[in-house]
Amino acid sequence: MKLLAIETATEACSAALLIDDQIELRYEIKPRGHSELILSMMDELLGEAGLSANQLDAMAFGRGPGSFTGVRIATGVIQGAAFAADLPVVPVSTLAALAQRAYREKGEPNLLTAFDARMGELYWAGYRVDSNDIVRLVLDEQVANAQQVHLPLDEEWYGVGSGWSAYAPQLGERLGESLLGYKADLYCSARDVATLAAVDFEAGLAVPAERALPVYLRNDVAHKKR
Repeated sequence: MKLLAIETATEACSAALLIDDQIELRYEIKPRGHSELILSMMDELLGEAGLSANQLDAMAFGRGPGSFTGVRIATGVIQGAAFAADLPVVPVSTLAALAQRAYREKGEPNLLTAFDARMGELYWAGYRVDSNDIVRLVLDEQVANAQQVHLPLDEEWYGVGSGWSAYAPQLGERLGESLLGYKADLYCSARDVATLAAVDFEAGLAVPAERALPVYLRNDVAHKKR
């Protein structure tokens, strides 16, 4: 299988090329430089592999939630590239991709991913790792304030994402002894988008380029609450 994945929804910009069970990655933390970086990352990966886009099986992208501008960049780039190459697209949750990276690096099986959504809220979801080392959604993605986060407290959880930087005291109070720890400065990577996309592609979850749509969770993304 050959799949090209991109991720621009958080502070890190990245692209990954999956060929069978090998993944090559380009990754840079540059919060305001995603639009300048992502196309060159994609071109470099394909060029080094000696591939053209139309030799791929699919493309994938981090479809949000996350930075409004970052999610729009990834959506626009992947729609254009996939349409030009006549390829299907696999949309991957950025919360799931972050959970997958956290498991890959930390080994924790129960993960609470949370991004700072501003306006006093966070984007969050709960994931559990299955027997194939793939994160599975167990608590739906949502936007809420920290006091509304709820998890099964008879299990232990590990937190990850920028929401933990913004709301660690409130989340810690909510979870109590069920919280093993957290890492706020871990960002999504296209490596994990590619890993999850390969699973979803095999499950028949790819869509045509025009249906590769962003997920913001919050409808009113451009206005502050009164």
